[in-house]
Amino acid sequence: ARTMIAVGLGVATVAFAGRYAFHLWKPLEQAITETAKRISTSSLSSYYKGGFEQKMSRREASLILGVSPSAGKAKIKTAHRRIMILNHPDKG
Repeated sequence: ARTMIAVGLGVATVAFAGRYAFHLWKPLEQAITETAKRISTSSLSSYYKGGFEQKMSRREASLILGVSPSAGKAKIKTAHRRIMILNHPDKG
């Protein structure tokens, strides 16, 4: 008889704990969702997301590569290589 009472109390404890956790989860889920919306993926990226001109200008190319418009050839090549490696289909 004691084991039946202990099992019953254990089941009741788990049920009440689950109910309590379920009631806590609703507001927590809303807070997590709102926080995730505030942190947009575009703000985490440092890449140029602007629209493209008909013919690429030096300014636009420098924004895409992440270098200054007056950067030297070596810096431009390094930045181009970095972007190409990141976007290569065989990466990973």
